Amino acid sequence: MLVVGSIALDTLTTPSGKVEETLGGSAVYFSLGSRPFDSVRIVGVVGPDFPVLEKNFLEEKGIDLGGLQIGQGPTFRWEGVYGPDLGDARTIRTELGVFAGFAPKLPEHYRSTPCVFLANIDPTLQLDVLRQVENPRWIAVDTMNLWIDRQRDAVLDVFRKVQIVFVNASEAKQLSGETNIFKAGKWILEHGPKYVVIKRGAAGVLALGGPAPFNLPAFPVEDVVDPTGAGDSFAAGMLGFLAGSGRGLDFDSIKMGLAYGSVIAAFAISGFGVEMMRGITKEAIDEHMRFYLASNQIGSVS
Repeated sequence: MLVVGSIALDTLTTPSGKVEETLGGSAVYFSLGSRPFDSVRIVGVVGPDFPVLEKNFLEEKGIDLGGLQIGQGPTFRWEGVYGPDLGDARTIRTELGVFAGFAPKLPEHYRSTPCVFLANIDPTLQLDVLRQVENPRWIAVDTMNLWIDRQRDAVLDVFRKVQIVFVNASEAKQLSGETNIFKAGKWILEHGPKYVVIKRGAAGVLALGGPAPFNLPAFPVEDVVDPTGAGDSFAAGMLGFLAGSGRGLDFDSIKMGLAYGSVIAAFAISGFGVEMMRGITKEAIDEHMRFYLASNQIGSVS
């Protein structure tokens, strides 16, 4: 798999406590969450100040850093504070550093990677990556309200070129102009992708593109520590399963992928940053899946 996205050092405050300068970024959450299923290649940028120990850690996990660029300047840093309800974080500080000038360039041997995830970055950069990939089996993309507000046409241009789109409920409504989530999802489908996955936080996830809409509740987590990276981790589980299993994009596979996504997201939010993702194993994932699938009557872990 190939992921193009951010690599960051985050400072996070939640009702459970605070951590500073912890490993984060969409490409990192995605890589750690999908690595138990398939091999992963990262395209991203950091500064010379990026901790060597963290770079070594990613390499030790088997993540291919051949597309990692070292820019002239500080690594991207973000600081956020979550309130008691753990809703959207209040941003305290954003220091883009080298990420401000990020221009994704795929190494030659990355271009033919069969499965591609374009994490939440500027849609003009996503389009640039799409011009570099060669005959992928499928491409999935994430976006956010900022890009929908400022670069709506570019977002839609990306959607026309991919098979799977990830959005949250408010983004789907913002983009489509619809107030009904089902109508919003249908509108997105009419603009290109084969499937749209609408993330609904604690309410679960909704997938459209099959014979009927499919809604899956979130994996139950008693103590949510930090919701940062939940969406990227969800995408990691879903797409990691699809890539690693070799299954096609039929709707039954999509539904099973949603379940894996929910399980990986549950691991992510159970600790600060990527703490719970560092040692995640396929055995632990499958144990969670057996419980989850039995609860939702989806299928079985093979």
